[in-house]
Amino acid sequence: MSTVTSATAAQSTTQAASSAATQQFGEEFNNFIQLLTAQVKNQDPLAPMDSTQFVEQLATFSSLEQQVNTNSSLGSIASLIGDLHTMFASEWLGETVTVESSWVPYSGSEVQYLTNTPTDADHAYLTVRDPEGEIVWTEELDLESAVHTWNGQTNSGEAASTDTVFEFNIDFYRGTEYIGLGAPQIITTITDVASEDGVLRFGTSSHLTADLYSVSKYDAS
Repeated sequence: MSTVTSATAAQSTTQAASSAATQQFGEEFNNFIQLLTAQVKNQDPLAPMDSTQFVEQLATFSSLEQQVNTNSSLGSIASLIGDLHTMFASEWLGETVTVESSWVPYSGSEVQYLTNTPTDADHAYLTVRDPEGEIVWTEELDLESAVHTWNGQTNSGEAASTDTVFEFNIDFYRGTEYIGLGAPQIITTITDVASEDGVLRFGTSSHLTADLYSVSKYDAS
């Protein structure tokens, strides 16, 4: 994924396209003026242009003018959106955030995560599965702890394979009553930002990707 420069490049492309479209409309606008002027100047004084036809041509003139103005306004809006994306990119780079995901890439570093625990839950159990769906680790989580970790330990005693994506599921209970299933909120750092189809996408140190609305800033204090 590209860095902040991708947002700037996308902005430049949008501005260039908008400028070209505006130039095209401007040429059509000038051609229309010249044609209408020549038509009025050279009409037969004894048989002038029909008033209805003249009004229709003026309406066309007005419509074309509105198209030119609209195109110019859209170009300004596109430029503003590009500026906002660049500003947001600079603001988010390097920030520590949480990303909710059941699928967690493991690179050999400790995975830190939060749990979105239901208020009435008093027990929670983590289950980690490998890409084949086999359970490699289970443990009961301490709900008094704010941050939980998994360092790649497995039930077999061997370390988990690196560069592998594992599935994390958290089951919540109230006593012996099952409440529901949750996904961990992975603590990670924003490493790069790009704009895709007008939406900001983040790359992270945990190799997870997410859009602007899927991340939350994390304050360890």
